[in-house]
Amino acid sequence: MREVDLAVVGAGPAGMAAAAEAAQAGLRVVLLDAQPWPGGQVYRDIYRAGQEQEADLGVAPLEGGRLIAGLDRPGISLIGGAEVSAIEPGYRLSYRQDEAAETLQARRVLLATGGLERPMPVPGRTLPGVLTVGAGQILLRQAGLLPRRGVLLGTGPLLYLFAVQMMHAGVTPTALIETQTRGDLARAMCHLGGIFGGWSYMSEGWRMLRLLHRAGVPRITGAHEIVIEGEQRAEAVRFLRRGAQHRLPCDAVLLHHGVVPNPHPARALGLAHRWMPRQHCFTPVCDDWGEAAATEGGVEGIFVAGDGAGIVGPRAAELQGRISALRIAETLGRIDLSTRDALAAPLRRQLRRDLAVRPFLDAAYPPFAGVDGQDRDEVGPGSPLPAFGTALPGGVPGILAETGENGRETVADAAGWLPVGGADDAPPDAPEAEKAATGSACHAGEA
Repeated sequence: MREVDLAVVGAGPAGMAAAAEAAQAGLRVVLLDAQPWPGGQVYRDIYRAGQEQEADLGVAPLEGGRLIAGLDRPGISLIGGAEVSAIEPGYRLSYRQDEAAETLQARRVLLATGGLERPMPVPGRTLPGVLTVGAGQILLRQAGLLPRRGVLLGTGPLLYLFAVQMMHAGVTPTALIETQTRGDLARAMCHLGGIFGGWSYMSEGWRMLRLLHRAGVPRITGAHEIVIEGEQRAEAVRFLRRGAQHRLPCDAVLLHHGVVPNPHPARALGLAHRWMPRQHCFTPVCDDWGEAAATEGGVEGIFVAGDGAGIVGPRAAELQGRISALRIAETLGRIDLSTRDALAAPLRRQLRRDLAVRPFLDAAYPPFAGVDGQDRDEVGPGSPLPAFGTALPGGVPGILAETGENGRETVADAAGWLPVGGADDAPPDAPEAEKAATGSACHAGEA
């Protein structure tokens, strides 16, 4: 059986950074991910995309490329396409790769399995043509597909990012229908001081909003009582705003209501969780180094970093991964306490700056009414523990998993999606989309 010092599960920003930092300290590291290549969702397929394409899609290619380049050093082994099925006490990992069952023995384990998009249980959400924004990003990156008339529905900055990515790829979104209100923004103002600490995040957000405004993409905020209409597939979105009802025809609906930590790996290992009212989700109970507390019968000594420990974003996730790796290296005797603390100090200062903006964002873009109860039922203390292998990042289920070069046209025709660069029908221009989306109580571009 293969033996290593550290097994890192998940090759997103936190996992890649942790692996590089641990290897720098002299540890033997195995980095496992269900995807064939490292990068996670935020840097997905960066190996196969050129710098120019990545810049057009709104991804920081230099940051992703730097993290991936950091894996090219002695001491790090990347196991792609690996579905981890179990982690036993004593850190024996079982996983599947290429239909073969494998095991390895580690001295420490770090979970960096990231987050999941929050469910948005609106009527009509199961119709063909209704996806999450994250699934839309995967289709764009891996299959080159975009919706002909796509409505982005929900709340949060990821809506703006994907809308800009769509425009860079040549398709203008029909509209953004958002559920946050002016009242939410007013309540977020008590966290205004955090904007200055997270100035890079805010400036990027304002840049995306300016691009959407210049392109004439309607933004409709304060929507509620939302219904996705259609017989065989999504055909329109109906909603109320300021007492008036509106209906917007479309070919596809992309839902996004924020991101929550992927709860299944940590809960399957029996790690303790607590409810975080600010983020409206459960998160593992971890100390400042990312070491998680275990419930009775749970696996002790597990570390958790990145969005799996609480939604922080890719930059902060990278810092958390490095901090956890330093603690792991110290517990294994590769560095002493003074070296650990000296190396961690600048990382902690930068982490505080990056996290300063989170309270503002969480308050300004809250989940709509009804989500809290669902999340509590799904991941509350009394819910059954899932199988570990059901939770790791591994692509898109259902029809999306079968979408590749050979099936592009079929999926595009069936679900209202078109291959990027190969559309015969031009997307609706912004003025026509604005007329369709706005009425007496709808104002495009209103924040």
